[in-house]
Amino acid sequence: MRSMSDDIEQPSAFELVGGAEKLRELVDRFYDLMDLEVEFAGIRALHPPSLDSSRDKLYWFLSGWMGGPSLYIERFGHPRLRARHLPFTIASSERDQWLRCMALAMQDMQMDEILQERLMQAFYQTADWMRNTPG
Repeated sequence: MRSMSDDIEQPSAFELVGGAEKLRELVDRFYDLMDLEVEFAGIRALHPPSLDSSRDKLYWFLSGWMGGPSLYIERFGHPRLRARHLPFTIASSERDQWLRCMALAMQDMQMDEILQERLMQAFYQTADWMRNTPG
């Protein structure tokens, strides 16, 4: 027997974050922290001098990844995340810096704690898969 709740679609992470405007704010805060805080120097060094393109690409990717518009795929096709990151040395240190930077960005935005935990679990799985160097 089906309940009425079976017919109710659960909101996407994109919607829970607050949609396009809030996701953009999260991405911008993430890159602001990366640019400003010395603890993220390792991952900052992997990026070009200007972070404008990186900001756009992460925003476009996360939009689709979180269940919103597939902006990255519309522009570039399949993300092929691991292949696109292979030229960069990514070990546990880089993974952990990325995750810490994103965690701080979500905290700075005062995002719901349960949503933060949910996203961090998903971010960890993806970031850990991106490692291509021991250590």
